[in-house]
Amino acid sequence: MDSKKIKVILCGYNWSGCKALSILINRSDISDIYVYTHNSEYFIPSLKNLCKKYKVKYSSKKISKKNLPFKPDIIASVSYKYIIPSEVIKLTKICGFNIHPSILPYYKGCSSVTWSMINNEKFIGYTYHLINKKIDSGDILYQKKIELECFDLQSTAYYRVMFESLKNFNIVMNKILNGFRGRIQKKIDKSYYNRGAPFDGKINPEWSIQQIERFIRAMIFPPMKPARYKNKYILNVDDYTKLKNKL
Repeated sequence: MDSKKIKVILCGYNWSGCKALSILINRSDISDIYVYTHNSEYFIPSLKNLCKKYKVKYSSKKISKKNLPFKPDIIASVSYKYIIPSEVIKLTKICGFNIHPSILPYYKGCSSVTWSMINNEKFIGYTYHLINKKIDSGDILYQKKIELECFDLQSTAYYRVMFESLKNFNIVMNKILNGFRGRIQKKIDKSYYNRGAPFDGKINPEWSIQQIERFIRAMIFPPMKPARYKNKYILNVDDYTKLKNKL
């Protein structure tokens, strides 16, 4: 791409959204930035507050064709809670892209890291992909595997994925501006997970102790509710064994 500066819309939230904004602010090839974000609880880094600090205009409204501040060259979605409408993506001069916390085409949808842990995967990871009409199905711009540790909790695994993914945000931006539009995702059998706690957050006593231990770790992400057994919260295998032996 030539030296003409571009306009970028960031749809973001949490630490990763804040980091994306701090990266965009420091690029010399961007003329305008606008942010769509969500209100944050006290334990979530506030992208709204960071916008105020950097004097970047923002909105807490859901992005739509009607409320766009300008026709963007690029839309970047980083931990944004809403699906960006295809009619909005069509207005971009270059593309819209998203960061998904899995190695696509596997673990599309929600709770990707959680399900990877439950399913005893050896690796987790992230994928930068173009946004199209289907969820997490756009062409792949960049992806990387990360080893899943036997001591990881959902919280540590998820944040490790997002920390690592943002290290390559500029690389992906540069690839896009140099004309790269990704490679097509390979087609596999269904690998989509819906929103909500896996197995309703309940431990199944029929599982092996190894499965139970993984499930307990996969459900730990304070202040979210941990795993349950007989309506009691379980924080580790010892909690589970003690309670089971009492019954």
